[in-house]
Amino acid sequence: MAENSGSTNELRAEIAGSRERLTRELQGLRYELDFPAKFRRSFRKRTGSWIGAAAAVGAIIALAPMRKKKVYVNAKSRRKGDKKLMETGLALAAMKLVGNLARPVIIEFVKNRFFYSGEPSRGGK
Repeated sequence: MAENSGSTNELRAEIAGSRERLTRELQGLRYELDFPAKFRRSFRKRTGSWIGAAAAVGAIIALAPMRKKKVYVNAKSRRKGDKKLMETGLALAAMKLVGNLARPVIIEFVKNRFFYSGEPSRGGK
């Protein structure tokens, strides 16, 4: 029995040690995976380097030559597109003109049709 109690004590000590190692490993993993804190510490230590790198990247993006894209346009298809655009514009202008001229007639029709009951109003003399 003394043998069993010694082995259980050793086993308990080994379990406690493995728990402590696991706790330390998890804390180390959390420290390594805390990227926002790493970036903050790095920025505090090397502020000039970070600002210089940001300025360099900004300059490269701003000054990088943009690729110019060549667009080939068929002159005949463009004329057809311009003609359709002009026709659409004229149609919209005509609809607006007709709508503006017909608005008083339509309002009077709706007023008489839906709001006039056929009886003279009692508010007059």
